[in-house]
Amino acid sequence: MDPSRDPGRGARPEVWVNCAASFDGRLAYADGARARLSSSEDLVRVQKLRRDSDAILVGVGTVVKDDPSLRVHWELLGEPVGRNPTRVVVDGSGRTPESARVLDATTPTIIATSRRSTRHFPPHVRVVVCGERRVEIPELFLRLHDLGVRRILVEGGAAILSSVLRSGLFDRLTVYTAPVGIGGATAPPVLAGPETRGSDETVDLHLVGIDRVGEGFVATYTPRRDPEPRPAPLG
Repeated sequence: MDPSRDPGRGARPEVWVNCAASFDGRLAYADGARARLSSSEDLVRVQKLRRDSDAILVGVGTVVKDDPSLRVHWELLGEPVGRNPTRVVVDGSGRTPESARVLDATTPTIIATSRRSTRHFPPHVRVVVCGERRVEIPELFLRLHDLGVRRILVEGGAAILSSVLRSGLFDRLTVYTAPVGIGGATAPPVLAGPETRGSDETVDLHLVGIDRVGEGFVATYTPRRDPEPRPAPLG
């Protein structure tokens, strides 16, 4: 099956999910405080992913907490400044701060929101409505494809990662695992969301490869579309 199509729904972009986590699977410190988990070597890898993407997608929580520019840091690549990918912010209620760097006019930006939002954004920002009370990821991906986005890099945060991974609407997942543990009850995990009650609710992956990057490693996965039979539990 063509990975850019989903039966009965039409075309969507190629979706690459990427994140950095501690060895115990946490994305940040307690209460979502930003943790710089990527090594210098991994930062270069991430910039290459951004360079090769048409768009970078994050949730509004990441914008509020970290105020990222979501641009390619060409200086880390040792390359002349080129085209930056379109920035896509999932913001169902219109919480993006007016001062957020994603709202500057330096790079095209799309705000994906819902019909309940009454927020008005600057005229240079494209607003895409995808849902009644919240942004529906499947609809958003279809709309982005219609707008010419063919490859999208999903960078987080926890809510967006969970939504995309649980939907199964992704083609590749790369996780940089840093040699550090965070622990605790409020540090966000790679996979959040509802409780998993059984094997039929898990996110099933196929391991493509593992590469050492600095003092950590990057594991690359693809979704397991047709899960293999699971062994019976030991009695």
